[in-house]
Amino acid sequence: MAVSPQSACIRLDGKEISQQVRDELAATVAAFKKEHPAFAPRLVAIQVGTRSDSSLYVRQKAKACTEAGIEFDHIQLPEDIQQAELDARLNQINNDPAVHGIIVQLPVPEHLSTRHIVHSIRPEKDVDGFHAENIGHLSKRATEPFFYSCTPLGCVELLRRYSIPVAGRDAVVVGRSDIVGSPMAMMLSNLDATVTLCHKATSDLAAKVRQADILVVAVGSPEAIKAEWIKPGAVVIDVGMNYKADPTKKAGYRWVGDVEAAAADRASYMTPVPGGVGPMTVAMLLSNVVASAVRSFEASSRIAIVPNPLKLQDPVPSDIDIAAAQPPKPIAQLASELNLAAAEFEPYGKYAAKVTLDVTERLKGNGDGHYVVVTGISPTPLGEGKSTVSIGLAQALYAHLKRPAFACVRQPSQGPTFGIKGGAAGGGYSQVTPMTAMNLHLTGDIHAIAAANNLVAAAVDARFFHESTQTDAQLFSRLCPAKKGQRRFADVMLRRLRKLGIDKTNPDDLTPDEVSRFVRLDIDQDQIMWRRVLDTNDRFLREITIGEAATERGMSRKTGFDIAVASEIMAVLALTTSLADMRERLGRMVVALSKQGEPITCDDIGITGALTVLMKDAISPTLMQTLEGSPVFVHAGPFANIAHGNSSIVADRIALKLVGAPAGEPVTADNAGYVVTEAGFGADIGFEKFVNIKCRASGLVPSAAVIVATIRALKMHGGGPDVVPGRPLADEYTQENLELLERGFANLRRHIENVSAVGLPAIVAINAFATDTPAELELVRRLSREAGAYDAVPAHLWAKGGAGAVELAEAVVRCCSAPRADSRFRFLYDHNLPIKAKIEAIAKQFYRAGSVSFSAEAERKIEQFTRSGWDKMPVCMAKTQYSFSADPALKGAPEGFDLPIRDIRASLGAGFVYPLCGAMQTLPGLPTRPCFYDIDIDAESGDIRGLF
Repeated sequence: MAVSPQSACIRLDGKEISQQVRDELAATVAAFKKEHPAFAPRLVAIQVGTRSDSSLYVRQKAKACTEAGIEFDHIQLPEDIQQAELDARLNQINNDPAVHGIIVQLPVPEHLSTRHIVHSIRPEKDVDGFHAENIGHLSKRATEPFFYSCTPLGCVELLRRYSIPVAGRDAVVVGRSDIVGSPMAMMLSNLDATVTLCHKATSDLAAKVRQADILVVAVGSPEAIKAEWIKPGAVVIDVGMNYKADPTKKAGYRWVGDVEAAAADRASYMTPVPGGVGPMTVAMLLSNVVASAVRSFEASSRIAIVPNPLKLQDPVPSDIDIAAAQPPKPIAQLASELNLAAAEFEPYGKYAAKVTLDVTERLKGNGDGHYVVVTGISPTPLGEGKSTVSIGLAQALYAHLKRPAFACVRQPSQGPTFGIKGGAAGGGYSQVTPMTAMNLHLTGDIHAIAAANNLVAAAVDARFFHESTQTDAQLFSRLCPAKKGQRRFADVMLRRLRKLGIDKTNPDDLTPDEVSRFVRLDIDQDQIMWRRVLDTNDRFLREITIGEAATERGMSRKTGFDIAVASEIMAVLALTTSLADMRERLGRMVVALSKQGEPITCDDIGITGALTVLMKDAISPTLMQTLEGSPVFVHAGPFANIAHGNSSIVADRIALKLVGAPAGEPVTADNAGYVVTEAGFGADIGFEKFVNIKCRASGLVPSAAVIVATIRALKMHGGGPDVVPGRPLADEYTQENLELLERGFANLRRHIENVSAVGLPAIVAINAFATDTPAELELVRRLSREAGAYDAVPAHLWAKGGAGAVELAEAVVRCCSAPRADSRFRFLYDHNLPIKAKIEAIAKQFYRAGSVSFSAEAERKIEQFTRSGWDKMPVCMAKTQYSFSADPALKGAPEGFDLPIRDIRASLGAGFVYPLCGAMQTLPGLPTRPCFYDIDIDAESGDIRGLF
């Protein structure tokens, strides 16, 4: 509102201007919501006690928020609340990403510290502008506070709306409170006024006031500034509002300002009292909330891309030396770049953090990013660099194409790390970092799995022992002991009672028959299926005898150990979708059969709650980063040959939301990022399980598949000599041989066909080595495209990091952005088919077997599983990774072979049955020369050496 000065004083109508501001804010919020439906500004007001004036102010703010389209929460706390309780409540609200502004209605009771409370509100949510950090930034011309104090901001807004010039004018501010006077002085100074700040100790205040072109008074003293002190033509902003007795008024009092009302006879502009500054304070509070919400929404709509540039060396140093030379970003910085709230991540050291599943709830309205799965051809024993390609591709998307990108990979088992294969952090300049942390204990998830698994094993054997040595009454008295004369069932016991059809909750109400059924699991010792695990390759624990001590009274039995990542609990972790889902899955894991052939579960044993407690931290994925600073989730680690071989569903889901499109917006090439997830071994194993097990459980639909191939592996499939770890490669692998390569391409062709068969475009990533020739790389490119691949791209990720995968990343972006009429993605089989039909679908369609043969034991298990209702689950084939067949020596793309199923087992918690094809070891052994020979530590620096 532009008004020129004139002889009559112009009223600075705060009521009118505040209404304009509020109307504009309402229109802004409505327009933003229309474009971004998930946008929801939210203010929380905390009131301690029930003071009537405070309650009135809160109601006024609530009404103003509602009119502006701002959600308003009023939290009223008891008058006697203690500081620690209030701090805890404030901390909870501070960490709620849905809250954009917090105010504490003042005054608070005397036993609470106002200063402490004001500074406990996070500066970015301090919409009152009282926090020392916000006020402090006013004094720095190079920085801006998150918020300006509402009352001074309202005063400045009045000056702006009435087009009153400030620059070059003499301004006097009377009163130096942290809330009004001091910030007002700094704001006027920042607008290039020459400012004098006066206070109670100022000498000759009248003389100072007479110099003011602009006068702002906030002393809380009625009519302290006299009319005759006002410079003619001055602009007067009276912040005060004081009660003054007036017997002529019906109420017996009237409101006056800090400046005598007669000052209007000398001023050119002046605020009325009331109706001047007061309404503007509320309007500016609303403006701060909306600004905070917009800032938060825009920040959270897209992750910040802050690459960590590589310093490439030639020749390429060892993996561990590369990692040591590339300092990672602090994990708190990475979390901030991902817009994670403080309550959504828990640091584990400097460079790793657990991320809570709450993130998916907060971002549930967001669209998912593009979902890319990385698989491979049938590998050599050396591996073909799937992890390296996954990490390098994510680095290329993030650091070079500037796309939001996440990699989701499995946690390495220490079996291979100290055995023959080494770690799984990638390699060269495409690594997860710190690679030493990732390849060793990390956040202890695998240890938690081993502890939970072995607790089950101990519980099963102990239950068998106690049932064998006690009567029903003795068992019952120990399972449900009387405490203070009362028995009670543990919650998990009630689940067993419901399973038995016993609808009782009081132990004393059970009949003798019901007591017997409840306490007697009647475990068949020969049908205990649960084995112990450890995360070490130890061949001598594959078959063992337990119970040899005299205290076990001759109850020995044969059993064995598996590698920890083969535990069903690992599969449960990888496939679970929530804490509640994990508890249900753990509870239905079958550990043994009774003598009557009935399945005995963890719920029956009574251990489910304890297992969930052991696993409660492990369910959260671990946030790490690549060498180039792009985010990585490391979570779960099931092997692909003896389990389903994929990282967790929860990690993929959180990542997809973090890089996804804002709520209500369509997923496009520009507003959604990429999640690169890895499926273990070749596409016949890890990818098939990714499709038919993981995607079936998650409901997620991938956008594309990247198939990793090497010239070396293709030559091996073409008939090249055996590739043996620890031995030099034969000349066929280091010299150009196009004929051998073309014969071996049959293996890659089969994998391309299989990926296409489930409706996904296949992009071939040729992981190039220094010995590969241009003619060999071009041959694979041409043959791949002819076989139906969307594209085939050589990638030099090991030597160049993301820069060596830019062409691959561009192909992925093009592929994911290509318009498609509808999703062609489909499962290979209907999970309701009979078990044999599902096995044959995989064997004949993916492996190209001519027949499937079942041993007598497998036939018996299939009949038993069908009778028990376990036949409606997906199938997880346990098969060698080196061939489409069950014979690792059968290379290339064999057809018409017989696939032998020697046994079949059920993982009810994971939700699949798994046939064993041929001889599969569930506990690897150590080779003659394990990796541990090269692993050591520098005793002075503490640096680890030799890990790869």
